[in-house]
Amino acid sequence: MKHYNVPQSMTERLNQLHDRLLVSIPSVDRIGCAIYDPKHDTLKTFVNSTRKGHAISGYEYKLSDSKSLSDLARTGVMRVIDNIEEVFKPTNDHTAWLLEQGYLSSFTVPLYDQGELLGFVFYDSVLPAAFTPELQRDLVLFANLINLTIAQDFAAIHSINASVAMARDFAHHRDFETGMHLDRMALSSRIIAKATAQKFGLSDEFIEHLYLYAPLHDIGKIGIPDKILLKQERLTPEEREIMKTHVQIGVEIAGNILRNFRMTKIADSTILLNIIAHHHECLDGSGYPAGLKGDEIPSEAKIVAVADVLDALVSNRPYKGRWTLDAAIAELKKMADQGKLDSDCVAAVEMHRDEILGIIEKYQDGITEEAN
Repeated sequence: MKHYNVPQSMTERLNQLHDRLLVSIPSVDRIGCAIYDPKHDTLKTFVNSTRKGHAISGYEYKLSDSKSLSDLARTGVMRVIDNIEEVFKPTNDHTAWLLEQGYLSSFTVPLYDQGELLGFVFYDSVLPAAFTPELQRDLVLFANLINLTIAQDFAAIHSINASVAMARDFAHHRDFETGMHLDRMALSSRIIAKATAQKFGLSDEFIEHLYLYAPLHDIGKIGIPDKILLKQERLTPEEREIMKTHVQIGVEIAGNILRNFRMTKIADSTILLNIIAHHHECLDGSGYPAGLKGDEIPSEAKIVAVADVLDALVSNRPYKGRWTLDAAIAELKKMADQGKLDSDCVAAVEMHRDEILGIIEKYQDGITEEAN
């Protein structure tokens, strides 16, 4: 089984757009996009192109905590700030970063997809009052291109998720992974990815795609017979071998969906395929189906592997009770010491224990204090 080559990312496309923009408008020093997650009322850094200073990454905050951005989202009005130093104080990480970079003026455009808030594009300049009415008109056109590109990418992701959900319903196998399990997988994977972003060289765009695709890691279980998939006792060695085929089945399902929707060239499709194909590989080569070792395993698969084992340990299963979170972390560390799991990914779980516990408590019915 192979790694999947990554097509051009949104970040790369934004940098190319910025290059073209600088030819005619050299005063735009930064273009940044934040996307909105309505389920959690959260704005998250997504893609950026920065010519001076350094980009902010791995940052998120509640939209409702920003009155000015909430007003922009509600009204669709664009915002111009001619002197940032007069408007913002270093009251949070974002404004502190903004002032530290020396940006003096900005232009903010809300983005929408079918009437729903998609996010914002931020233009920044080290010059004061750089965004004249004429320049604003030009930049709105670029914002529309960014809006269209992001909307198309996310529409593709939603189509894939919807297709998988329909396949589950058709196969009557919804019981093997609940909505709560999918939420936990996605959120835990995102925490681990953010904590290991520097080690693996992960962009905000990559982390967001991993977050969206992590719940699809076991889609191949759709093709496993009920008598094995829903068995109340531990599997026999023969049944376990059949269960392992869910990886190849999942790759085939995802590949068919991508081809049918003509999505094989989108950048995030490789993340989806790598997660499905390699999340059961182990660093020491003892995993399946390809027996990959160490750096042969894609970073997204290493991250999801830890989130997957964690969720299995802290969840009730027909053949086992729910483990406490601390016991689960101890088991993850043991598996890392044995060369099964990535130690940095496991350390991320321990480092963000309270945040992980909050996810378990919120997205799992009947959780008790025993998880503390």
